[in-house]
Amino acid sequence: MNAGPVNAGKLIVGAIVIVAAIAGAVLWYTAERAYYTPVAFQPGAEIRLVPLTSDQPEAIIVSGVEGIDADSSPIKFRACFTTPLTLATLTETYRDYPGAEPLVAPSGFDCFDADAIGRALETGEALAFLSEPNIHPGVDRVVAVFADGRAYAWQQLNAQFKD
Repeated sequence: MNAGPVNAGKLIVGAIVIVAAIAGAVLWYTAERAYYTPVAFQPGAEIRLVPLTSDQPEAIIVSGVEGIDADSSPIKFRACFTTPLTLATLTETYRDYPGAEPLVAPSGFDCFDADAIGRALETGEALAFLSEPNIHPGVDRVVAVFADGRAYAWQQLNAQFKD
């Protein structure tokens, strides 16, 4: 009995599985790790918001800022921080951002949970503010703040690129 074709088939299937596993690992690495780098924030101007009375963003008081970004896309920016500013002060002073949709961060950036932030924005537990309009063409930076001072920033497509 000739077992040659059966062994050749097993080798081909095995090679396909190995190539698929390697391709999957490369795809995961490029999506989760390859292009992201820590963001160096300028002390005193780490996070800015657009006031109700002006179009020029101004720095707000923050601490514990941690962020990531990538040159490969303008919507890869994410940041986590805290602010002593109350939601009342923020809403009386800065522009809100209707339609804020936090984007999922890579798994290695644990402080940013887009699903939890999104739910909090829907329920009113957190409020969204315009941080930097058109930070890149068609992209705004958005900041969401919780009542306890936890805050998160990301960049998302604005009306120029939606629908």
